[in-house]
Amino acid sequence: MQPILPPDQIELSYQPFAEYLSKKTGHNFVITPYRNFLTYWVRMQKGKDMHFILDAAHFTDYRIQRKDYKVLVKLPDTVSFTVVTGEENFVFEMDELVSKKIATMSSPSLGAVRLNEMFTNPVRLPFFIQASNSVDAVNKVLDGSVDAAIIPSPLVGNFSALNSVVSTEPVPHMALSASPEVPKAVAQAVKKALLEAPNTPEGRKMLEDMKFSAFQDTNASIYAGYAELLDGVFGY
Repeated sequence: MQPILPPDQIELSYQPFAEYLSKKTGHNFVITPYRNFLTYWVRMQKGKDMHFILDAAHFTDYRIQRKDYKVLVKLPDTVSFTVVTGEENFVFEMDELVSKKIATMSSPSLGAVRLNEMFTNPVRLPFFIQASNSVDAVNKVLDGSVDAAIIPSPLVGNFSALNSVVSTEPVPHMALSASPEVPKAVAQAVKKALLEAPNTPEGRKMLEDMKFSAFQDTNASIYAGYAELLDGVFGY
């Protein structure tokens, strides 16, 4: 799972997902959290023992193109990132944040990639302050140690003491992909279990626990081109 939350929260939040797939497929699914996006990216490049990954569009396309992963299902709709400030710090234009401190998860997280796109002039930049995850980024805003942060847009509503400055262009929502190490029959069993989740009591409970509405069928073309957001990132 991509490390947008602290490792312990990732394990707790996604445990219903692992338990559901274990029960429906007969295989043992274990959630593997990562400390930050740098660790995650390096591990992804090695491409071993990451059998199923649920994560963002640019990583999904990267693994399809470079690691021969097969995309199985996606979450409905799209996702974006939002730059936020504290409730008493009103910012209306991103230029106001030049030379200010902005908390962001480390590159090549989608938030960090999008933030870099907003500041194309190398002499007019903010100070990027690394946050270990989205919650850490918000806490840095709330305690005043940074002027702003960029976080997944769905998280903004969880914090009443934030102002939204700007949201990025949406991209396809997270997708689950399977590595070439996974037998085709196992990958298809996982896909079937997730697509049919709304039709069974245990599936509906998993979706409710995960705060997901459903999973949708998808294909590589939906994510084609998003790996280019990694252009300039070391190892790409």
